[in-house]
Amino acid sequence: MEQLVAYMGIALACALAGIGSAVGVGIAAQAATGVMSVDPGKFGKLLLLSALPGTQGIYGFVIAFLLLGKMPLVTSMPVAWQVFTAGLPIALAGLFSGIHQGKVCAGGAMMTAKQPDDSAKSLILAVFVEFYAILGFLVSFLMLQGIGG
Repeated sequence: MEQLVAYMGIALACALAGIGSAVGVGIAAQAATGVMSVDPGKFGKLLLLSALPGTQGIYGFVIAFLLLGKMPLVTSMPVAWQVFTAGLPIALAGLFSGIHQGKVCAGGAMMTAKQPDDSAKSLILAVFVEFYAILGFLVSFLMLQGIGG
């Protein structure tokens, strides 16, 4: 039972952050492809905006990988719950920030269509959302340091 609880936390860290990234990249890429259907030369400016929401999935994967390394310590329910809860900050922050970053990046793609010289401004706004994914990653990382202690 302990293993199941711990693995659920690991799975949530990877899956929810991955879902946030997939949805966010999808939203941003839809807007980017619409812009490129009119002006294919904007691909370079739109590539980063489309890819940026994918970072949340990477953060979730890294935390899941690190938590898997703690599995030998899971010999009791309290430790299992430590593993489970350590996955939650990046799971939830990654899910929501990935989706919302995708929306910001989609808006940036639309702005780039009309004002290509200002595309960097939209990237800066998208980084504000990224900050919260990084906070979720850091909290999960700090929590996993105390597992088993």
